[in-house]
Amino acid sequence: MADPMADTARVALIGATASGKSSLALAFAKRHVDVEIVSVDSMQVYRGMDIGTASPSPEERAAVPHHLIDVCEPSEEFTVGRFRDLLSESLIDIGRHGNRALLVGGTGLYHRCAVDGLELAGGDDVVRARLEDEARELGVEALHERLTSVDPVAAGRMESTNLRRVVRALEVIEVTGRAFSSFGDGLDRYPPTPVPQIGLRWERAVLAERIEARVHTMIDAGFVDEVAAIVSASPSRTALQALGYAEIAAHLRGECSLDEAIDATILHTRQFAVRQERWFRRDPRIRWVDITADPVLEAMDALEEIWDHTGGTDHT
Repeated sequence: MADPMADTARVALIGATASGKSSLALAFAKRHVDVEIVSVDSMQVYRGMDIGTASPSPEERAAVPHHLIDVCEPSEEFTVGRFRDLLSESLIDIGRHGNRALLVGGTGLYHRCAVDGLELAGGDDVVRARLEDEARELGVEALHERLTSVDPVAAGRMESTNLRRVVRALEVIEVTGRAFSSFGDGLDRYPPTPVPQIGLRWERAVLAERIEARVHTMIDAGFVDEVAAIVSASPSRTALQALGYAEIAAHLRGECSLDEAIDATILHTRQFAVRQERWFRRDPRIRWVDITADPVLEAMDALEEIWDHTGGTDHT
């Protein structure tokens, strides 16, 4: 599938949450007048969720052009298809400015869209809701068995307990009449791409400490009040998937203490970081930089080298 965004040179900076991607990206962009930062984060798209998603501050956004931050209300459902459309528009604008894009984020599927231009299947809200009801009634494993009978390739690529992926696959099959596995090359394949990728990698124990420190910083910055405001705005299902929001919301409903909500946020964020690491380490095209203390000092040279060679050459 031809990538309509391919005319704009771009580099992808990836890593788990709290790995220091944003600090490195900002420091790098301040050294290069042709850099515009594109967020590849499924939660920074929501307005009013700045603390919990570690969105760049107004001052940082004024210093360096940023894209795909605060593009929708928390009450809206946001999909990977909508992300790809907005990404395409942003990259076209960046190219018109004569600049290059630095893609920064850790949302795996969004990242693959930005790097590989995945072909995305359509869907239907009514079909999806019905399948979710069936999953609640019959169990997600029963739906996975159904998927195995109609698209064994797709079924083999996902865990039988992964509700979202199983429902999504069956939804696509019913709506399009095509096998879910027929869309794109599949997430377990890594074809040549014109987008070089650099990843920040920490020892897991050190990253866990950074995550704990970040969560406490969020609390000190007013995260509880931010969650209260979001909850009052009838947030969508996708918005409530942001780390920490459901945990703090439970505290606001009186279901747990604030300390318990903080501990749950730290635990779930650490678990999410492990999943991110597993997702990205399967991609052999990523150039990893091992970080011990300061991502800006330790990864800047590698990012400079990759940036100097952006262009039409495939990176495999």
